[in-house]
Amino acid sequence: MRLVRWTPDDLVRRLDDVVAVYGEAMGYRADLLGARRGYIATHVRRPGFRAVASLTSEGHLAGFGYGYLGGAGQWWHDQVHRALDAEARQRWLTHPFEVVELHVRPPAQGHGLGAGQLRALLTMAEGTTALLSTPEADEQKSRAWRLYRRFGFVDLLRDFHFPGDERPFGVLGRDLPLPPPAAAPPAATTP
Repeated sequence: MRLVRWTPDDLVRRLDDVVAVYGEAMGYRADLLGARRGYIATHVRRPGFRAVASLTSEGHLAGFGYGYLGGAGQWWHDQVHRALDAEARQRWLTHPFEVVELHVRPPAQGHGLGAGQLRALLTMAEGTTALLSTPEADEQKSRAWRLYRRFGFVDLLRDFHFPGDERPFGVLGRDLPLPPPAAAPPAATTP
């Protein structure tokens, strides 16, 4: 498995694969995925766009992630802006990098791909904060929630409902830049 940085053109060229991974990871029916194609294709033109992909040795897409700088006039940003108080808006929405999608095919989950993708995105990200939303779940059982907590994401909103989706979401944030990974302890030496 290799993790690669994708340009906007790379993501658009593999859009069918991206939508398939998205559908598998989120458990969505194929008939609901058509609209995602259009959204994703427009997201690549947003300021600060960054994307990564996990590819098998044969070049198959095992996972992907992308984000961009959020701002007024963007649907997700505006929904969160309305839900936060003035102090939280100032703290979190002044110059945010929004992690829009981060997915790994279910058979490839549990092997560190999501963590590698998230670390790469946050390392490349512009902005002073990173934001994301994820469906509410048992934090002890959900791989996604455990991953976000390991990366230091904190609650901004819980049980939040985006228009058009009956599921509750958590909206999470963390400061940027991401600190470098902790260094491994030095190897023991014998005299």
